[in-house]
Amino acid sequence: MQRASRLSRELTMLSAEPPPGISCWQSGARLDELRAQIIGAAETPYEKGIFDLEVIVPERYPFEPPKIRFLTPIYHPNIDSAGRICLDVLKLPPKGAWRPSLNISTLLTSIQLLMAEPNPDDPLMADISSEYKYNKQLFLINAKEWTEKYASQQKRALEEKTNQNETKTTNESVSQKRKGSTISKKEKKSRLDS
Repeated sequence: MQRASRLSRELTMLSAEPPPGISCWQSGARLDELRAQIIGAAETPYEKGIFDLEVIVPERYPFEPPKIRFLTPIYHPNIDSAGRICLDVLKLPPKGAWRPSLNISTLLTSIQLLMAEPNPDDPLMADISSEYKYNKQLFLINAKEWTEKYASQQKRALEEKTNQNETKTTNESVSQKRKGSTISKKEKKSRLDS
């Protein structure tokens, strides 16, 4: 019960006063499955990118941190290809820094800061980390390319349009099949004879 009431308060706070560039909402009917979006900060390679995240709230929340991962691919030394994030506040002590006084808003803000300031000394992706340390220009080029490819607003608009067209095409083909099924037996026979 404590978890449900706290989550309701946090979601209300997140919708009423969201941190800049961050939004979070309930995904479906379950209160423990959330979705979040972080907009890449200005003057970073993630600028103007929209990054989707999955937030799974455990039974023991707030005594255990939520599991958060990126759904949008991102080129970052502290985020792996499965979207897992290497950040101390996402782990329990002694290795982590999670405390029950922290909340989902604080975690999302911390992730947004990590995006702007990677920590190459505690990487999940060693190759990206060494690139960040020793060839920062190449890192910035790659990160911008990934942002444009996977997180840009134009890409999202194109995907939505494609999804709408696919739905329309599917509906039209179903409609055509239905029309074809209303042909009388006499018409079918005459078509077969010709």
